[in-house]
Amino acid sequence: MDLAADLPPTRGRGGPGAGPVALASALLRRENHRRRALACGAVLASALLLVATPRFRHTPALHLFADMRNLLGVPNTLNVLTAYPLLLAGVPGLVLCLCGSGCFGVSLRWEASGWFLFYAGNVAAAFGSAYYHLKPDDDRLIWDRLPMMISSSSLLSILVIERVDERVGLSCLVSLLSLILVSSACER
Repeated sequence: MDLAADLPPTRGRGGPGAGPVALASALLRRENHRRRALACGAVLASALLLVATPRFRHTPALHLFADMRNLLGVPNTLNVLTAYPLLLAGVPGLVLCLCGSGCFGVSLRWEASGWFLFYAGNVAAAFGSAYYHLKPDDDRLIWDRLPMMISSSSLLSILVIERVDERVGLSCLVSLLSLILVSSACER
């Protein structure tokens, strides 16, 4: 592999340190180009796979629960009520996120956005899960799963933001949310 062809022409002084620096710069540019091409290829392959494959039908047994009792006219009462403890964590967290990041000790801007999405997903999961369990069917299943996927992907992105890099975590958050929306649209 000859990297000398990728080197930019030197201008001005061509001191003894210009060669290795220019070589390293050319190598980094080539590596970044490869990463972008690989990422674009993976996105295109995933999109093709989503469009080309047939939709999986859910089995009707998916919507049959062990406890299907009605209480006070609410079908699947205990299944509906078990969704609401998510509000106990979601609402206070959402309020703290809206008050400012000082309560959490969050120093990064996108980390605070990730926490907001996490708690908003928990609140939405409480209502979406209750809505699904009132009358379980394929059309309502998305309202049970979508908020949970948003919460889990934002939590993973927060981990990446805190432990790796803010920019990498933000790209993780955006790509996961995009994947969630595309896969949800394909399921519908």
